[in-house]
Amino acid sequence: MTRSDLVEELASRFSQLTHRDAEFAVKTILDAMSDALVRGHRIEIRGFGSFSINRRPPRMGRNPRSGESVHIPEKRVPHFKPGKALREAVDLRTKEMEKS
Repeated sequence: MTRSDLVEELASRFSQLTHRDAEFAVKTILDAMSDALVRGHRIEIRGFGSFSINRRPPRMGRNPRSGESVHIPEKRVPHFKPGKALREAVDLRTKEMEKS
């Protein structure tokens, strides 16, 4: 599902929302989540999952073309951990699809 698919779904489920309002709502939520992660906060949505920041330590890598060693600096990357309800729903749907 893409961002525009999410906007379309929201606009179709709530007829009182215009397409522009749905787009603004999705943009506002995603911007708020991005800002929270940038500030180092953890986001938890019960039943869905949590977003946090993981630290990747610096390491030595290798350039695949030349074989030369390359220093890779420390990074902070977003991480998503699905909640129990989401994991179970995905597992159940996957099993149902395999049976058909």
